[in-house]
Amino acid sequence: MGNTGRRGFLIGTGLAGVGAVLGAAPASAENGRREPRDGYLWLAGDHHIHTQYSNDAMYPVATQVQRAIAGGLSWLTITDHGNVPFATHSVPPLVADIAAARRGHGEDILVFTGLEWNIPAGEHTTLMLAPGRGEAALLQEFVNRYDARVNGTRDGTPANEAIALQALRFLKDAVAAGRVDDALVLPNHPSRLGINSPRETRDWRDTAPGIVIGMEGAPGHQAAGLPAPGMARGRGLYDSAPGTFSFPAYPLESYRTWGGFDWATATVGGLWDSFLAEGKPWWITTTSDGHQGCGDWVKNPVDPLNQTSYDTIPYDDAGHTFATTGRFPDPVHAGRPVTEYSSFPPGAYNKTWVGATGYGHREVMRAMRAGRMWVCLGDLVAGLDVRLRPARSHRPGVPMGGTMTARPGDVVEAVIEIDLAGRANFAGLVPKLARVDLIVGKVTGPAADRAVFHTPHTKVEKSWEIRERTGTVELVHRFTVDGPCYLRVRGTDGKRVAPGYHGSAVDPAGPALDVVGQADPWEDLWFYSNPIFATTG
Repeated sequence: MGNTGRRGFLIGTGLAGVGAVLGAAPASAENGRREPRDGYLWLAGDHHIHTQYSNDAMYPVATQVQRAIAGGLSWLTITDHGNVPFATHSVPPLVADIAAARRGHGEDILVFTGLEWNIPAGEHTTLMLAPGRGEAALLQEFVNRYDARVNGTRDGTPANEAIALQALRFLKDAVAAGRVDDALVLPNHPSRLGINSPRETRDWRDTAPGIVIGMEGAPGHQAAGLPAPGMARGRGLYDSAPGTFSFPAYPLESYRTWGGFDWATATVGGLWDSFLAEGKPWWITTTSDGHQGCGDWVKNPVDPLNQTSYDTIPYDDAGHTFATTGRFPDPVHAGRPVTEYSSFPPGAYNKTWVGATGYGHREVMRAMRAGRMWVCLGDLVAGLDVRLRPARSHRPGVPMGGTMTARPGDVVEAVIEIDLAGRANFAGLVPKLARVDLIVGKVTGPAADRAVFHTPHTKVEKSWEIRERTGTVELVHRFTVDGPCYLRVRGTDGKRVAPGYHGSAVDPAGPALDVVGQADPWEDLWFYSNPIFATTG
């Protein structure tokens, strides 16, 4: 491809001008810290980012923090992969690097220590720890005892499933005993390999309900879907098939993203809704899964494309490897923008917005646990507030993650306030919101079958076509409460829609199944809110 064609590709994917040796992302479309609204400070963040302490990544902690600030984030979690080299070598220097980043950037961004935990018998999972004296010791003990790549418990056997629950009880007890101030767990890319069964996920949630709070609703690695000269794979690297330990009832469609979202999230009446129908908190997030950045001009010294397994390849004359050190050296200039990378820089495409009561680590974690979060791809919108309140009351109402008490027959109103995008996103485009959907479901109580991943009592209740292009839009829908229920909201640029997995009567124009190698993430943008519950008393 000539220079003109390549530059055209870069402009169309948000990569033009990303040329620094450190690969710093350009400033995001919107500031990652919104002005307080009805008592909450909205902070954009990412709980799934890798550094040179991962065996398939390359950036120093300091660089990833700088890139996240440039990408418009106000909080992030460093989640390097658990494995034997990491457990043997990486924890002390990683924690020291995070402490240095906090000292250098504490006014700009909140940095959390974490781990991408290989949960026994399951998939990758974010472990997120509150800062404090115990975080390093607890992380070291936890990865030594409970990471599946360290203790050999990856296979989906009943014995390994039991070890996963033991690990979650360990975390719950550690928080209760004050060994660490707080901890959160969120399964990452939950449907990618089909090995997180509904029953296992319910078991994780119920074993540690204050720790396991939800799942990655939209995965990172969204740049993997860019057509050539991009990686031309599945968005989120969702392009696999069932394996030995996959849950056999999952359909083949669950191994692909839908509008960039995990099938469990994108399906109205699907797995996420089946959890919400139990009336139990289960929240969604989105992350970059940031290993590199599509279009970065740097590479790992031992691999020009950063795509192969190179943890045992020497990177210096002394024969050091990741396997012997638990760390890669700093990246070097690649000589070209590497369009084959699968991630976008932190904040460039995936943002999780958290409604905190103030700027602080514990405030962010409390807001996440409370479900005051919404997620957005490609900066489709600049702000979102969803409330449930008595009809015509003009009170602030109950926010995302909350529960409103009503009497049967009461008329309530869902109030959706959206700040439309006013500036270009990372791709150089000003997104245009085309439609907003209100999704409502009944709360029917604990599932009799813990393997269920469908509820027939959830559907798109109301849709609005959005004509405005600037400013703030307020949408209101009134309905009568006839029993316990919940509502959630999503929005789209309207470029790729199709009837939902359970049919048009449930979801007439939902996200479409993403096609491997032909899924440009910038041409298919969505936002999702977390739910609000209504109970009758």
